[in-house]
Amino acid sequence: MRTVAGFIDALNERIGRAVSWLALLIVLLQFLIVVGRYVFGVGSIWGQELITYMFGFLFMLAAAYTLKHDGHVRVDIFYREAPPRTKAIVNLFGSMLFLIPICALIFWIAWPYVLQSWSVWEGSQESSGIPARYLQKTAILAFAVLMALQGLSMAIHSILAMRGDERELDALTTGE
Repeated sequence: MRTVAGFIDALNERIGRAVSWLALLIVLLQFLIVVGRYVFGVGSIWGQELITYMFGFLFMLAAAYTLKHDGHVRVDIFYREAPPRTKAIVNLFGSMLFLIPICALIFWIAWPYVLQSWSVWEGSQESSGIPARYLQKTAILAFAVLMALQGLSMAIHSILAMRGDERELDALTTGE
């Protein structure tokens, strides 16, 4: 079980670190677009759309990485002060009852939407835009899969903690 969770954690870690570079690229490209428009009077629809694509990829593909590092907003009524075993129970039931089913629902609803986009090689509505909107929509499916996998990893870590695994209990205590 630990091997599966380790594989999922490593996968989301690599993807999260890779797509995090998009934040820097977004800032640099936006700077170039602003300078181009206001200094040289040159606009770029393709550049503006690229920023939108990168922003979507960044947040859709890094969401599981953020979950892995417990970076999502949590309504914290009792969790912060709870003992590690209670945290493990909350994480287990939260991932199994809410996270994974919601990810499955997102995937199920998005599948025809993405498939339709791929079937017509959907592109930009702008004539000089990026002709690959189907790739942007595919990020929805990747989001659902990566989040569900991270939910499975959370469930595995929680089960190990509930069984008394010291490393997992310590991770729940320190938040790492």
